[in-house]
Amino acid sequence: MTPDQIKLVQQSFSKVAPISEQAATIFYDRLFEVAPQVKAMFPADISEQKKKLMATLAVVVNGLTDLPSILPAASALAKRHVAYGARPEHYPVVGSALLWTLEKGLGSSWTSDVAAAWTAAYGTLSGFMISEAYGTPQAAE
Repeated sequence: MTPDQIKLVQQSFSKVAPISEQAATIFYDRLFEVAPQVKAMFPADISEQKKKLMATLAVVVNGLTDLPSILPAASALAKRHVAYGARPEHYPVVGSALLWTLEKGLGSSWTSDVAAAWTAAYGTLSGFMISEAYGTPQAAE
């Protein structure tokens, strides 16, 4: 990721953070719509999961300027996801739902540059997480 891409991700996320509860709902609704099979990996009440998602995104977004500082937590998260039944092929689906959510949440602020920056950020982090969890790096965009 370039410094400009990091800045775009951070600036755009600052616009989504105030509506984090709504954004999380949009994300999970979209995820379960496009990948209904993953719904079984989640509890019936996902209100806590929504909070965890947005908190994790905030940590990651804020940590992009010092990527090595967030990699240990990303590694641990990836390994926990294996225990929940996550597989490498789920990462692109999650990424697609995330980008779709950001596009909806940002409206006219969702530009091709912002989309490219988020795609780069998600690809970087998910590729690392897949490698940590499964031992083989794979494209996850």
